Amino acid sequence: MTATPVAAAEPTRDCSLCPRLHGFIAEWREREPTWHNAPVPTFTPPVGDASVRLLIIGLAPGLRGANRTGRPFTGDYAGDLLYRTMIAHSFARGIYKARPDDGLELIGSAITNAVRCVPPQNKPVGAEISTCRQFLSATIERFENLQAILTLGTIAHQSTVRALGQRVAAFPFRHGERYEVGNLSIFPSYHCSRYNTNTGVLTEAMFVSIFSKISEFLEI
Repeated sequence: MTATPVAAAEPTRDCSLCPRLHGFIAEWREREPTWHNAPVPTFTPPVGDASVRLLIIGLAPGLRGANRTGRPFTGDYAGDLLYRTMIAHSFARGIYKARPDDGLELIGSAITNAVRCVPPQNKPVGAEISTCRQFLSATIERFENLQAILTLGTIAHQSTVRALGQRVAAFPFRHGERYEVGNLSIFPSYHCSRYNTNTGVLTEAMFVSIFSKISEFLEI
C-alpha cells in the first residue's frame, strides 16, 4: 500500500461539497462560535502515520461531541466506551477526559468517520455518504502499514467496503465477523452509541470481545 498525502484525506475547514451539511455547520458557528464546527480530522498517534495498524471508522461527528471538540468520539458517551476499551487493549494511553487537550494518545491506531461533518439528527443521507467517501478512501490509503479496520455500525461498514472497491453484498454487516479484503482484515461492530448500549444491542462485553479479536490478530 502506498501512502496518500494527508491533504487528500482531509476536507478543508470550509468544505462545501455537501450543501446541507455545510449549511448546518454554518448555523452552529453562529450559535456556538467557540465550538469546532467544521469537518473533524482523523485522530492519529503522535509517532506518525507509519505506526498505524488499526483504523477505527465511525459514522459521523456527534453535534455536541466531536463537532464541538474537534476530535473523533470526544465529548459524548460513545467516546467513553471506545477510549476506555482502547486503553485496556493498548491501542491508546493516558486518561480520557472528553477534551481534545486531555493528553490522550493513540498507539498504533487511528480514528476517523465515514462522514466528516455533523449531520442533522445524526443522519447523513446517501449522497453525503458517497461524497465524503473520497476522504475515507484517501484515509485508508494514507496508512501504509494498515492491517485491520474496525467499522462501527452498518453505514460505516458499507461505506468502508465501497471505499475498498468491493460489493456490499459480498461483505454484509455482521457484528463480530471478520472479512479479508485484499491485505486488510475488516471487523464490523455495532456502534458504541448510548442508544445501542441502553437497548442491549451492544453490551460492553460484546465490544471488548471485538477488540480482543483485533488484538489477537495484530498480536498486541
